[in-house]
Amino acid sequence: MTSRERPLSPHLQVYRWQIQMATSILHRATGIFLAFGSLLIAAALVALMRGPDAWDCIVWLAGSWLGILFLIGWTWAFAYHLCNGIRHLFQDFACGFSIPTFVRNSWLSIIGSLVITAAVWGCVWLTRGGV
Repeated sequence: MTSRERPLSPHLQVYRWQIQMATSILHRATGIFLAFGSLLIAAALVALMRGPDAWDCIVWLAGSWLGILFLIGWTWAFAYHLCNGIRHLFQDFACGFSIPTFVRNSWLSIIGSLVITAAVWGCVWLTRGGV
């Protein structure tokens, strides 16, 4: 019997990028980002427990441009993970498996997360008179 070469598994170079691939990767990445942000929230709570000097450091860091950028990114990650999680919940109940519906819901989770993030930070900006 002759030995034939077995086919190799397809790689990302073989596939054409689709919204479904992007949302799946983003869901995992935002989950990791949320876990990292949760550790920072825990560190902020420890600083709050340690007293005013430690808390002032956290307030200064959160108010810096890098802190605001992180908070906006963390808000978006939370909103996206929420929207995409709801989409996955509907799929768990066998809704939205047709390709057009799947693509539409993928775009809705991305757009919805951007709208939620803009709404949250719009409220922050309006109530605080700027960050």
